[in-house]
Amino acid sequence: MMAKWYVAAKKADFNGIGQRFSISPVLARVIRNRDIEGDEAIEKYLHGTIRNLYDPAFLKGSREAVLLLKDKIKGQMPIRVIGDYDADGICSSYILKRGLEACGAVVDTMIPHRMKDGYGLNEHLVDEAYADGIDTILTCDNGIAAYAQIEQAKKYGMTVIITDHHEIPYEEEPLAEPDPETGETSRRRYKIPPADVVIDPKQPGDTYPFQEICGAVVAFKLMQLLFAEFGFDGISTDLTSGKRSLLDELLEFAAFATICDVMPLREENRILVRHGLELMKQTQNVGLHALMEVNQILPWQDGKLGAFHIGFVLGPCLNASGRLDSAQRAMELLDSKTREAAVAQAAFLKQLNDSRKEMTEEYVKIAVEMIESGPLKDDRVLVVFLPDCHESIAGIIAGRIRERYYRPTFVLTRGEEGVKGSARSIEGYHMYEEMTKCSSFFTKYGGHKMAAGLSMREEDVEPFRQKINEICTLTEDDLQEKIHIDVPMPVSYVSFRLVEELELLEPFGTGNPKPVFAQKDLKFVSARALGKAGNVLRFTVEDSEQKRWEMMYFGGKDNFEAYAAEKYGQTALDGLYSGKGSPLYFDVVYYPGVNTWQGNTKLQLVMQQYR
Repeated sequence: MMAKWYVAAKKADFNGIGQRFSISPVLARVIRNRDIEGDEAIEKYLHGTIRNLYDPAFLKGSREAVLLLKDKIKGQMPIRVIGDYDADGICSSYILKRGLEACGAVVDTMIPHRMKDGYGLNEHLVDEAYADGIDTILTCDNGIAAYAQIEQAKKYGMTVIITDHHEIPYEEEPLAEPDPETGETSRRRYKIPPADVVIDPKQPGDTYPFQEICGAVVAFKLMQLLFAEFGFDGISTDLTSGKRSLLDELLEFAAFATICDVMPLREENRILVRHGLELMKQTQNVGLHALMEVNQILPWQDGKLGAFHIGFVLGPCLNASGRLDSAQRAMELLDSKTREAAVAQAAFLKQLNDSRKEMTEEYVKIAVEMIESGPLKDDRVLVVFLPDCHESIAGIIAGRIRERYYRPTFVLTRGEEGVKGSARSIEGYHMYEEMTKCSSFFTKYGGHKMAAGLSMREEDVEPFRQKINEICTLTEDDLQEKIHIDVPMPVSYVSFRLVEELELLEPFGTGNPKPVFAQKDLKFVSARALGKAGNVLRFTVEDSEQKRWEMMYFGGKDNFEAYAAEKYGQTALDGLYSGKGSPLYFDVVYYPGVNTWQGNTKLQLVMQQYR
């Protein structure tokens, strides 16, 4: 389905903003399209530093947790960090373990095994901790939904501290009569586990100014307060000095996890990620350095490291450990003391990720065939049951299917005990809230607006599919992907200065997308397929001033060829490839950049959409 194109029409004095901040009106318009308004907000967006990070003491329960941990450390009471098997859980676990060790704590970590343990805290992990003589369980990136398990730990007399960032479980409680002010007929009753302390920015009564932080940032904020209590150095404000504190290293992993957990790169997250990427370029963590090395990402040589490298190259290697082996391997990597050990572990994780890619491609094809050949194609919410698929890649497949069909997507697999699955959502569909409306189908579930995980009985798969579609209120318009064009602008306006200016907006990602521009009737002169699979296209295009440009397209050759052949005919398409036919004309959405090859740097356009 072709996406709908919209030109962002938000108003502001773009010339005035440009003059005040020494930027072009084009950049001012892009910033306004990100809902950044007012001089203070613009200044923070463009030039925010770690001094603009929020005080961790705003997190409800954080001070109480610090005092409790300080007592446990002084008394040498054993603490066990229990995390999760994804990149956020791994980074959170490392942050807490490394930070507590530095403070003198007796601490170890336990990351659940995806297949044996499932997600988060469970009964036998509590039993194991008690049998091992653990005094305190400290969760990270999980725990907020583990009511019964924490109740069990408290019966054993253990101390429990939850650090999490997921939605707080709740039940809809019917009201005796509608609320006279809102008309609501029910009220949410939140079910917070009986831990000694709960830290989760989404819990009722929390005053933290920005809720959309990942589990690793919650863990990092807790360590910030603990380090202050112990008199340790804070975050480095001058990265040119070369001096690094332990808190700097922990910040690297908070930034790493923010990208991998697809948190919005707005507000505090944007500042934290930007600062973290600069720190990572000269990381002193042996394991992270080795992971970059085996993936041929060498920022200490070329200075290149962005959110893309973390989200699509390095992060998946950590995730692969939890998907196909054990996330403890990723912890061992981050804990590595020698380069030799780190490189061996990093190479193993890269190999795991390569295997994961192959498995993913195979089951994405199977899922697409199921959707195209059966009744699922008409569903507004896709529930795809792949019984033989490895449950660890269900979330990746769900994401790929969501991208292809722009539908909220559940991918379910057959596990040792019933069915397990992962879900990925689209804008306008709150995954966790919609699942809560039919929670009776699940034996376990949790998540947030854009993603979730679940367990259920196999006999409930089809009834669940019917119910989740029955209650779905998404319209046809909701189900059509929308491309928001920042500025309609001929490619002839692109310059090195503009490209350099756009770099001020990085890092790009969820909540802060790459700005895109559009031109109607761009003249396509020739085309060539590149890459091992021949799936990348390089076009020569010509602007109204007869200047020729190189334009790349990474969105798939087959779809483009089918579309072009339908509109212009196969002969015209063949002529485009030969460069000898008549030019073809397309409206394009594009992003400008530069390409450096063998010492030569030139402007390059990247096509995002066409019609």
